[in-house]
Order: sequence, then C-alpha cells, then structure tokens
Amino acid sequence: MTVTHAAVLTYVLRTKQKIFFCALPLQPHAETKEKQLNAWKSLILEYYRTTKQAVVDIREIDSSPLFNNTSINRKLPSEVVLIILEELYKSGNAIPLDKSKQRWLVYWHTLEEWGEIIYNWAQENGFAGSVCTLFELTQGENTTDQEFYGLDTDVLIRSLRTLEASKKAELIIFDDNQGVKFF
Repeated sequence: MTVTHAAVLTYVLRTKQKIFFCALPLQPHAETKEKQLNAWKSLILEYYRTTKQAVVDIREIDSSPLFNNTSINRKLPSEVVLIILEELYKSGNAIPLDKSKQRWLVYWHTLEEWGEIIYNWAQENGFAGSVCTLFELTQGENTTDQEFYGLDTDVLIRSLRTLEASKKAELIIFDDNQGVKFF
C-alpha cells in the first residue's frame, strides 16, 4: 500500500482532533454528543480513505492508532466505537459483516457514490461494452490516478452491485475470475 506524503500529512493534522476526542467520554448532552459523533465519523472516514483500509474489527481496536492514543494513555471504548459505526451505517458509509457486529466494512463514499465514480470513469475512458477485471480496476495501470485505485475488493463488488441494480453494469464472478461489464 502506497500512501502519499500529502495523505499522511492530512491524517497527522486530523489526529490532533483524535487526541481531544479520546480524552473525552461520549457526552450525554444531545447537541454535544451529535457534534462528537460527527467529528468521529469524519475522522474515521478520512483515516480509512488515507490508509485505503476498509475493515474495522471491534475486537482489535485496542491496537488501532485511530482508537487508541498511547501518548495520552487514552482509548475509545468499544461500546463508543460501535455507536459510531452504527452512525456510519445510517449515513451509508459502513455495514456490519457479521450478526454480532464485531466486524464492519467502512467506505468513505457510499456504495452508490463509488458505483457512479467507477461508472463515470468507465464511460469517460471507453470501457462501455467492455469487460474489466476487478484487478484492472483497483490495481491496473489505467487507474493509478483514480480514487478507487487500491479500493478493497469487497467494497468494489458491493459498489458494482449498485450499478448492476440500475442496469449500468453486470458483475462476472465465477471460480477465480472476477470482472465487470459496463453498459
């Protein structure tokens, strides 16, 4: 995974926010709590965008630099992380991967937005009527300058399913072959 200097700098600047919020418990006052949750949602989405990660495992948050600030010996309780993830679910930016809600898929664009970003790229680059492998989309030399370059395969497939639902694409998945045909 290659992360640009600018992306790392953006994340480092935003972690100053994390220090503040790790130091405070989730506030009971509704307006303050909403501001805290919105700040955390933004921070989590920025972190996952910058690091090109997609999975949060509640059982492993103690080792995550996002939720555990060792410099001030504070960490966000797993109950609060779960509340934030549920808020991300409501906004279309996360989905639980298991019934116990211990593992979550997080995406900084909604699945529909990802689908449209990818579809627009395919249209602009002459891929209508063509088949692209999922590897070509997320790792190919034609997409290195695209936001979806390096995107998690599970997020990619789910976003392509939104295009399938609107008849803009067809997923082709069998055995070890994974591709998409754009219309």
